Amino acid sequence: MQQTNNSTVLLPRMSQTKEQEAEDSDHNPQVIVTPTNAAHTVRKDRGLWRDLTAYWILGLCNNYGYVVMLSAAHDIIAQFNDEPEKDVGAEEGNGRECHLISTGAILLADVLPSLFVKILMPFFPFWVNVRIGIAVAFSAAGFLLVGFANAEWMALLGVVITSASSGIGETTFLAYSSSFNKNVISTWSSGTGGAGVIGSLSYALLRSLDVSPRDTMLIMLIFPAIEAFAFWLLLRRPQVLPVTTVESTEELITDDKPLEGFKEKMSYVKHLFKYMIPLCLVYFFEYFINQGLFELVYFENIFLDRASQYRWLNVDYQIGVFISRSSVNIFQLNKIWLMSVFQFVNVVYFLTEVIWFYTPSIWIVFTIVLWEGLLGGGAYVNTFYRMSKEIPPGRQQFAMSMVVQSDSYGIALAGFLAIPVHNAICGLPAAARSLVW
Repeated sequence: MQQTNNSTVLLPRMSQTKEQEAEDSDHNPQVIVTPTNAAHTVRKDRGLWRDLTAYWILGLCNNYGYVVMLSAAHDIIAQFNDEPEKDVGAEEGNGRECHLISTGAILLADVLPSLFVKILMPFFPFWVNVRIGIAVAFSAAGFLLVGFANAEWMALLGVVITSASSGIGETTFLAYSSSFNKNVISTWSSGTGGAGVIGSLSYALLRSLDVSPRDTMLIMLIFPAIEAFAFWLLLRRPQVLPVTTVESTEELITDDKPLEGFKEKMSYVKHLFKYMIPLCLVYFFEYFINQGLFELVYFENIFLDRASQYRWLNVDYQIGVFISRSSVNIFQLNKIWLMSVFQFVNVVYFLTEVIWFYTPSIWIVFTIVLWEGLLGGGAYVNTFYRMSKEIPPGRQQFAMSMVVQSDSYGIALAGFLAIPVHNAICGLPAAARSLVW
C-alpha cells in the first residue's frame, strides 16, 4: 500500500501467484486499481466467445415466448370461441373489413405484465440465480398453461406468465451485462432480434404443417431448457474487472459508487432521461403502426391474400429489427432522438395510407416496413451500447434495469391508443386504390 497526495491507491503485487490474487479478491471487496495494459491482458481471452454466444442465446430465448404468444394470440382465443369474428366495416356497410378488436388489445395482454415486472425489478435485491430460475420456470409454465388450457382464462394466464418471464429476464440480463465485456450488449440485442424472426416463422411453419396449437406449445418447451443451459453452463461467472489508474480513490467513490437505497436510486433516474425518452418514443410510434395500422393495409388482387399480407409484413418488420440489432459493432448512432423523428414520419405515412390507399405497390410498403424495423432495432441496441460506454460500471446495473422499461412504456401506450384509432378508421368509408403498379 502506498500513500500519494493524501489518497490511497492499491498497487498490484506482481510477485503474487494467480491463486493468491484470486483468494485476496474473494476476501477483500476493495477495488484494485491496475495499469491499463493489465486490463487488456485480462479481458482479451480465448473464452470470451462463451459470454458472447451465451448472451445471444439468452436474448433469443428470453424474447422467444413473447413473440410466439403474440403470433399465436388469435389461435389461443379462437379455440374457445365458436362464433366467428364480426367485421366493423361489414356491419356498417362502408366496405372496410376490420376486426372488431384490433391486435392492439392482444398486445396489451402480452406487454403489461412485463412492464409491471420491469418497474419493480430495479428495487429488488440482485440475486441473479434466483431471478433467472424464476424466469425459466415462468417461461416453461406459460407454454404448458397455454398448451393444456381448457378455458380462456387459463390460456390468458399462460400469456401473462410468459410476459412476466420476459420482463424478469430482460431487466436481469441487461443489468448483469455490466459485469462482462461490453460487446455482450451487441450479441444480446442480436439474439432478441433473432427471436422475432425465428419465433414468428417457427410458429407459422408448425401451424402450416397442421401441428395443433397444444403440440406446438409443447415443442417450444425446448427454449426454456436452452435458456437454462446458456446461463448456468455456457456463460462464465463474472470476473473482477480491472480499473484504469486514477488519481485517488475519492474520485472512484464519487463517480462509480453503486447506488444504494430507494431515494438515491430515484434521484439518479433524471440522469437517464436522455436514454429513456427517445427509446420510448421510437417504440411508441413503432407499435402504434404495427398494432393499430398494419392490419388495415390491404392490396386487392395480388399474390398474397389479406391474412398473408399481414403475416408477411410482420416477418418483414422482424427482419429489419434483427439486422439493426446485430449491427452495432459495424455502425453506431448516438443520436437516438433522430430515429424517433424518422419513426414519426412512418406513422404519418401509414396513417394516411390506411385512410386514402394511395400507395401503388405493396413492395413500397414492404420497403417502408423494413425501414421501420431497422429504426426500432437500431434505437434499442444503440441506446444500451451507449450506456455500456458512458455510465460508470458501478451504476450500470441499476441504469440498465431502469432504461429497459422505456420500450415497454412506449409499447403499452401504443396499445391503448391503437384500439380507438383503429376502430375510428374502420368506421370511415373505404377508399379505392386508384393507382396500382
